[in-house]
Amino acid sequence: MLSNTIKKLSTAIIDNQSNPSKAKELIDEIHKHFLEITNIADMGEGLQNLAAVPTASGAAISLNHAAACLLDYRRTTKFLDAMVSLIREKQQQHPNEIINIFYAGCGPYAPFITLIAPLFNSKEVQFSILEINTASIQVAKNLIKELNLSEYVSEYYTADAVTFQIPDAKKYHILFSETLDALLYRESYVPILWNMLPQLSENCAVIPNNVIVEASMTFPKQEGEDTKKEKQVGVILNVREAVKANDGSKTLPESFEPITINLSGEEKYSTMIVDTKVHIHKDIWLYRNESSLSIPLEMEIVYPLEAPNVTFFYQLKPSVELKLSN
Repeated sequence: MLSNTIKKLSTAIIDNQSNPSKAKELIDEIHKHFLEITNIADMGEGLQNLAAVPTASGAAISLNHAAACLLDYRRTTKFLDAMVSLIREKQQQHPNEIINIFYAGCGPYAPFITLIAPLFNSKEVQFSILEINTASIQVAKNLIKELNLSEYVSEYYTADAVTFQIPDAKKYHILFSETLDALLYRESYVPILWNMLPQLSENCAVIPNNVIVEASMTFPKQEGEDTKKEKQVGVILNVREAVKANDGSKTLPESFEPITINLSGEEKYSTMIVDTKVHIHKDIWLYRNESSLSIPLEMEIVYPLEAPNVTFFYQLKPSVELKLSN
């Protein structure tokens, strides 16, 4: 049975985290199975499969791009490890209860069901899936059926997670929403948390738990040094801190409070680096360049400075993006 094969591969990925080449090989094998079942490769390069789907704030990536996320190897490995660990923690905290998971933005492979459900019994975990892309959720439903995992899924919703009101929201132990990109650009992780966290129980855990966007300055590389020295100069956005402002009664703001960084002074810098640090769960993080989610933005500092200050602000409407002004 294919679900047993996926179970063995998923277990092997978790067991081989310290061996990235082996983990890559295992994920590639899973991807091969998923391609055979879904025929995504045969769906062509049609615009409907390549175009992002607009949401109330931000956008959901296309079917093809969502499928390709599985091949972001460190990302898949770390999210898989975190989800399995968190489910087991919740089982200890809530013995004899079914662990209910709300999965917002599953894409066509729904990897954090299809890789995880075989590791548990359907009387242990139940998933509710929400996806805005109708083509993606149909492919995911077919894949789940072909893997004989349908009994793990309580509900399928086709809706916008930015505005969706979750039925019986307090029953969920875990919210999973891997709806983000580097610099929190375009995708809807922030507005989804703004909408959903007030609906859920205070004890509901979230994966990824947080995203922190921070700026650091590098100094010119000195002779004999392999890398430039860095100095962290400011947190541009701490998502969990920012969304705390909503108790469920507030509408999504047009932007969050700006942060201004001063570049003048006695020190001369080489570049400014803006990093996206993804806190997945406990001590599991995605750091710089480990994933497409954590690719840094590096900007050269040119002297003399035309303006001593740089101001960052995270815009939420009409589109989601980090903005910079002098």
